[in-house]
Amino acid sequence: MKASRKLRRISAFDIIVTVISLVLVILVLYPLVLVVSSSVSDPVAVAAGEVVLLPKGFTLDGYLRVFQDKNIMLGYANTIFYTVVGTMINLAVTVPAGYVMTKSEVPGVKVIMMLFLFTMYFSGGLIPTFLLVNSLGLYNTRWVLLILGAFSVYNCIICRSFFSGLPKELEEAAFIDGSSYIGTFFKVVLPLSKALLGVMVLYFAVGHWNSYFSAMIYTYDNEIQPLQLFLRRILIEEQTSAEMMAGSGDEYAAQQQYVAALIKYAVIVVSSLPLMIIYPFLQKYFEKGVMIGSVKG
Repeated sequence: MKASRKLRRISAFDIIVTVISLVLVILVLYPLVLVVSSSVSDPVAVAAGEVVLLPKGFTLDGYLRVFQDKNIMLGYANTIFYTVVGTMINLAVTVPAGYVMTKSEVPGVKVIMMLFLFTMYFSGGLIPTFLLVNSLGLYNTRWVLLILGAFSVYNCIICRSFFSGLPKELEEAAFIDGSSYIGTFFKVVLPLSKALLGVMVLYFAVGHWNSYFSAMIYTYDNEIQPLQLFLRRILIEEQTSAEMMAGSGDEYAAQQQYVAALIKYAVIVVSSLPLMIIYPFLQKYFEKGVMIGSVKG
């Protein structure tokens, strides 16, 4: 009798959790599906609010307008380069720093950590940073987008919390065998940190892929600018053109306004689709590392 009551309670709980999970999945997926459907629908139907879930009046005009710009593929190549190389630099700088911050025997480690934390609340500002970049000869170069912001204090703290939770006995055994700190880090610590590395790769890669402000401030050459700036330029040009033609009152001008709205959705898909494709491959590491840095009882 008690077992059956317990079974009924568990079943009711499972049903409630399942319903809540389904609602959350719908809330997350619906905007994504709506954006994709709107990007391939008739712009008049989109403007009239007739696209609720599935596309209406299939068209690829938005994507055609986006990919008519010859710089799109160049922007894709630049963004992929910045994402891959920039993420590698971020990992090379941030992860070892997080490991070092766990070593109390390092001279001045607490002072260094306080200086790191200070930079989270106070910075030099945009103009001093621009002057520094210019004086170092990094202005309008690829390096400014790779080096600027290479170290993340927040992610360093996450790494520090993760490394602090690893068994100290493993490192002590490595030291007894004659391993150095560097050897222990690469041969013992990193192989146990796949979850951490997966989370860090995801955080850094998404940050580089979506970054546009630094490129807008510190570069002007199309040859080195990322995809986001080209998409931003296309969007602004289409909106400006549509607004200029809005006063004419003819049917073509109205159609251009609808197409400008359609391009917004196409730009969102073009800029987000690669990350959506890559995410499933990193999901298992992200699930393992989502609780990194949490309080352990």
